[in-house]
Amino acid sequence: MSDRTLRHDTRAIEGLPIRLVIALVVGVACLSVMMTTISGMGSLGVSELDVQPEPEVVSPSVDNVTVTVVDANGDPISNATVIAKSGSAKLSGVETAKTRTNGTATVPIDPQLGLNQAEGTITFDVKPPSGDYADRRENTKLLVIKE
Repeated sequence: MSDRTLRHDTRAIEGLPIRLVIALVVGVACLSVMMTTISGMGSLGVSELDVQPEPEVVSPSVDNVTVTVVDANGDPISNATVIAKSGSAKLSGVETAKTRTNGTATVPIDPQLGLNQAEGTITFDVKPPSGDYADRRENTKLLVIKE
């Protein structure tokens, strides 16, 4: 084929305008979906929960600890389940309690320290009340000190 015959061939641009229009429409639709998804991501965020045991330091003879579950802003959270587990101080099992409307729960514990152990910790996990909250980070621990 010579260069001269290609110059007069107009078939290549017959379908070009409609293909550009289709590509433009599909591109705008995809962009719209992406922008809607991005703008909705603010509502997908969850608030991290933490616990505030009261008192923060106890002796092995304590029977109950009051724990307040709070969100990232320090606001109390109701209907969360608090789970107390052995840390370096031992519990006879896993203890649970549900928070009341003021965000507090009374957890029954009976911490034990080893023979040569002067102090230890009890750890807490929180099962959030809904999908708006999460407990991914380590929570405040309860310090147990031998009398």
